[in-house]
Amino acid sequence: MSTPIIHQTAAEMSADLASGSVTAVELANAHYDRIAAVDGDVHAFLHLDREGALAQAASVDASRKAGEKLHPLAGVPLALKDVLTQKGVPTTCGSKMLEGWRPPYDSTVVANLKKAGVVILGKTNMDEFAMGSSTENSAYGPTHNPWDLSRIPGGSGGGSSAALAAFEAPLAIGTDTGGSIRQPAAVTGTVGVKPTYGAVSRYGLVAFSSSLDQAGPCARTVLDTAMLHEVIAGYDAKDSTSINAPVGKMIEAAKKLDVKGMKIGVVKELSGEGYQAGVLTRFNEALDLLVAAGAEIVEVSTPSFEYALAAYYLIAPSETSSNLARFDSMRYGIRIGDDGSRSAEEVMNMTREVGFGKEVKRRIILGTYALSSGYYDAYYGSAQKVRTLIKRDYEAAFAKVDVLVSPTCPTTAFKIGEKSDDPLAMYLNDVATIPVNLAGIGGMSLPCGLAPEDGLPVGFQIMSPALKDELMYHVGGTLEAALQSKWGKPLYASAPELAVK
Repeated sequence: MSTPIIHQTAAEMSADLASGSVTAVELANAHYDRIAAVDGDVHAFLHLDREGALAQAASVDASRKAGEKLHPLAGVPLALKDVLTQKGVPTTCGSKMLEGWRPPYDSTVVANLKKAGVVILGKTNMDEFAMGSSTENSAYGPTHNPWDLSRIPGGSGGGSSAALAAFEAPLAIGTDTGGSIRQPAAVTGTVGVKPTYGAVSRYGLVAFSSSLDQAGPCARTVLDTAMLHEVIAGYDAKDSTSINAPVGKMIEAAKKLDVKGMKIGVVKELSGEGYQAGVLTRFNEALDLLVAAGAEIVEVSTPSFEYALAAYYLIAPSETSSNLARFDSMRYGIRIGDDGSRSAEEVMNMTREVGFGKEVKRRIILGTYALSSGYYDAYYGSAQKVRTLIKRDYEAAFAKVDVLVSPTCPTTAFKIGEKSDDPLAMYLNDVATIPVNLAGIGGMSLPCGLAPEDGLPVGFQIMSPALKDELMYHVGGTLEAALQSKWGKPLYASAPELAVK
């Protein structure tokens, strides 16, 4: 029995499109049928652009029929996190503040996708303004993990990861400020990559924390993620933080499947106390597979990582308080209470009270306090010094090893509502992912099995030096192949099939 088209990898869909055994329109419609069948349970999408997607698909089919040379991903569907602008398509960032806003321009990521002929199905759910680790902070309701609908799909990009795990799309775009691509990938059994900071343009990405935010590719396999990475990466003059450097050969690296002679460092501080037993079991089994493939495993200590979480929750809220000041009802966002009887300040206060959710307000207040007169040096300034120490720890580690590894998350997916009243417990979900963002280096999460306690996916994190993202794909592709050889099938093929109602 052949694999249903929606269960194929993006690479397989690409091959079928090229051979003519399926059209882009047929492929898009198959995914819309799947979304109609299961998204009532999953709630991965906030908006579907069926008309625009089918028009894009028809254009790809016409170009292919005319014999034009097309990008390998032309006609392959994709789910887009609702924090990136797409011309004429609602972009809410999961917030009431931007409800109904239709951007007049495309983000550079979207422009690159369109240029390649990728078909954008719609916009995915997320924690409001990307602030959260569970997608419970969305103003439009939580997304559910396809592996267990009572559990979170990670955050802030839970909609993108859930769409992949539920076979609603083969590709997705996420953004990662402190783990918002990698943590959702880990708990949904998918692959997610946070590229080197500046390797993918932030133009058109609605800012949360400008020195940390980074868009990146998500998929069900390492190769598919590599293919998408090469589409969206590259220098962009519209982004002042964009790095003018060649895009690496991610696809080639993902196909190497050989780590002989490589040194892989296990971060001592990110793989011990506080981690679920089953997570460590699967992580250590993955290490054994890398040893069998020829790698040398070395334990590495990064003492400054102990302070990464605290530093992050000073830097990110500080930048948030600055970035979200623009949503003041005067320039951007909705407007509440403007009946002619109230002052601009009153309208602004009423708008921000209604437009922002609890977590966004918490971080704005924290950031405003950290930046206030008399506290700047003690808080924000000190956090930036810790950030420098973390970068130095990485530099020292990469002088000894090719890549660093750790579990992506301390635990598997928790129940919806389980941690919503405990911000610190929620923040601890990102303890292993945050250092990567503070240093601006690359990070990948790929599935390494199911935890024996609960049968839920476990993520394996690979970290590479800045501008050496190919190393993540090299090691990730090798590990993925070894795991699939061990299991006899890819992990995503084990994902529970949602009932079609």
